[in-house]
Amino acid sequence: MTVRRGKKLSISIQEHMAIDVCPGPIRPIRQISAYFPRLSPTSPTPISPNPAVSPVPTSSPLALSPGSVASSGMGGAHLLSPLLAHGRPGGGGGSLSLTSSVDTSVEINSSDSDDCTALGTLEFELRYEQSSSELHCTVLQSQGEDQHGLKPMDFNGLADPYVKLHLLPGACKANKLKTKTIRNSLNPVWNETLTYVGITEEDMHRKTLRLSVCDEDKLTHNELIGESRVPLKRVKPDQTKHFHTCLEHPPPLPSPTAMGEALRGISCYLREWENEQLHTLEERGRLLLSLQFLPPLGLEDPGVEGGGGGAGGGSEGRRSGGLCVGVKRCAHLAAMDVNGFSDPYVKIPDIQKKSKHKTAVMKKTLNPEFNEEFFYEISLSELANKTLEVTVWDYDLGRSNDFIGGVCLSCHSQGDALRHWTDCLKNKGRRVERWHILTNELPRTLGHD
Repeated sequence: MTVRRGKKLSISIQEHMAIDVCPGPIRPIRQISAYFPRLSPTSPTPISPNPAVSPVPTSSPLALSPGSVASSGMGGAHLLSPLLAHGRPGGGGGSLSLTSSVDTSVEINSSDSDDCTALGTLEFELRYEQSSSELHCTVLQSQGEDQHGLKPMDFNGLADPYVKLHLLPGACKANKLKTKTIRNSLNPVWNETLTYVGITEEDMHRKTLRLSVCDEDKLTHNELIGESRVPLKRVKPDQTKHFHTCLEHPPPLPSPTAMGEALRGISCYLREWENEQLHTLEERGRLLLSLQFLPPLGLEDPGVEGGGGGAGGGSEGRRSGGLCVGVKRCAHLAAMDVNGFSDPYVKIPDIQKKSKHKTAVMKKTLNPEFNEEFFYEISLSELANKTLEVTVWDYDLGRSNDFIGGVCLSCHSQGDALRHWTDCLKNKGRRVERWHILTNELPRTLGHD
């Protein structure tokens, strides 16, 4: 293009596009084999499978150039990337230059690669108190490999990390516990103890504790840095176990679109089965109940462990004998209101189906304490054939109350409910306390009502 003096510079659109889009030197297109593990200048020299071929020296970065590999023979070519396998001993067009080889290794070892990214570690302790059915999790600190800290999540190169706990299966907002947030830190130290109450021995055998390290963002949604999962069966009762685990990415969810026709049906079936299992095993919280059968005073020592008033709790009921039901407290109830809380109360229908007894309503809480007792006049032989239904409800003013969860205790129950019922029948006069899991299944009698 020539420009004469005194004339205005004019460039056509074709010349403009040619100037702006000039690509410069064209680099080879990356192949899938370039993402596989390869030798780096700092990696140790591997042992060659062919004794006749001496290993390539790694004293200098030039030892990994394609020219040196080609000159050493085809025996050592398989130690490098598959890209180098296409090179000819004569050094034809299939070989790569030293610059492109170094650039490739830098891109693979960048922070965007899952193989080389250090998400960090999490240090914590677990202790299960069998007498009180409490699980204590002490979150100590979180660090990164080589003391570099956690993975930066904010624009300033730092993060605002916190730890949240979930019990699997059945993770929900009701059983989520959360630590405080450490601002602008990649090596946070919490030293905070979070406690789950109402954890039974059955939970310790089948539950898994998920610890997630997240970055708190005020303007956008919080981001997950990494997580660690610990089966609770690894924790022995009344013993503190120390953990120092590496943070990992959450397991990926199977995508039917990314699989073939044969696996697509299996994936859909597994998703339906998982959703059904989660629906049937949905947990709505925990309930602490105490049961005590009081025999007639004329047949047993009047000094047996008793107590508690309630419906039908007069001296005549005590003389004829009956069942004393104590509603102690609830924990980790499901939130039924828009404010993230509930207004729970406990309802127990009379075993003789004559009336219903209710506790007081506790406002705006998910961990209410009731400490109320109810007495039902009934003989031991009749009690063995009865069913005790205990339900927890959310009180709503001006509309119908919401069902939170319930539990049924009888000789036909299973698990902790059956053990609690049989212990009460076998140990007359002794108060037996046990935690129960509230499920979303409505009892039959209440469903018919």
